[in-house]
Amino acid sequence: MKITRFGVSVPDELLEKFDRIIEEKGYVNRSEAIRDLMRDFIVRHEWEEGDREVAGTITIVYNHDEADVVKELLELQHDYVDEIVSSLHVHMDEHNCLEVVVVKGKAGRIKEIAERLISLKGVKHGKLVMTTTGRELV
Repeated sequence: MKITRFGVSVPDELLEKFDRIIEEKGYVNRSEAIRDLMRDFIVRHEWEEGDREVAGTITIVYNHDEADVVKELLELQHDYVDEIVSSLHVHMDEHNCLEVVVVKGKAGRIKEIAERLISLKGVKHGKLVMTTTGRELV
């Protein structure tokens, strides 16, 4: 892989803050941190386009005692069998469960799945974590 060097002009104060943060996070140099920021920018762009194939996880915490929540979660997952790759179910305590749903498909469709799962009655918290299939990242 060919590497290109380029210069960036930034205010001193911004660079000092950036250097402190990358040191805290354990980056060995600025280049690695900037490469990660560029990759994240590219991944966010993939999601914004809506029709690109992306990947992600939808994590929800819900009260399994809530009427019909388990049934509705299962039905929703079966409605999106082409996009849902896998799921993990964890019993947090006697009432609460955590479910992690791994998804892959068109960004717009994945957002739709997340919104439907998170908005179910009985779901206490939910979050979509967006990432990439990795095909277009270097």
